[in-house]
Amino acid sequence: MEPFVLRSARVTLSAPTTADIDRIAAACADPAVAEWTTVPAPYTRSDAEQFVTGFVPRGWADGTDHTWAVRPAGQVDGPVLGMMGVSCAPSVPGAERAGEIGYWTAPEARGQGLTTAAGRLVADWALDPDGLGLVRLQWLAFVGNWGSRRVAWKLGFRFEGTMRRHGSQRGVLRDDWVGSLLPGDPREPSEPWPAEAPAP
Repeated sequence: MEPFVLRSARVTLSAPTTADIDRIAAACADPAVAEWTTVPAPYTRSDAEQFVTGFVPRGWADGTDHTWAVRPAGQVDGPVLGMMGVSCAPSVPGAERAGEIGYWTAPEARGQGLTTAAGRLVADWALDPDGLGLVRLQWLAFVGNWGSRRVAWKLGFRFEGTMRRHGSQRGVLRDDWVGSLLPGDPREPSEPWPAEAPAP
């Protein structure tokens, strides 16, 4: 599959390019990105270059990873505000498929609803029969990542629990939260926001 653009009134999603390497390197050097994702730490420009020139085109070509840079509305080549993607197994005729959504947000773009807007575009496409046609979209986050959980909650993901020592981060196993979104689920919160967290 060739990369393509997704658009809404809030954001534009397009594949990251070599012009984005320095921006991606700076965003992924943020301590919060390192704490809650599996990107290399410390994150270098070489890591960003390998991501843009290796991982991204390879994932689109084999259909296993569909990755977009989140950019300002109407700006296909605008500054990278975050990253959004869906990973899944290659398509097999007649077989049902599930996938997993993943994302990070640059420090200056947090708290503006941009990741939620991008996530809605990607989730709708992934679950649409004319898109990826997934029967289940899964969300995973290390326990304590309330920012990621808030986005998933707003998108309608149903929280399914905690998987102990499930997620691997740089050789260390961490507890994961897990949630899911099915094609017929409403794209809005399906349950109250957890009392343990600050109100969204």
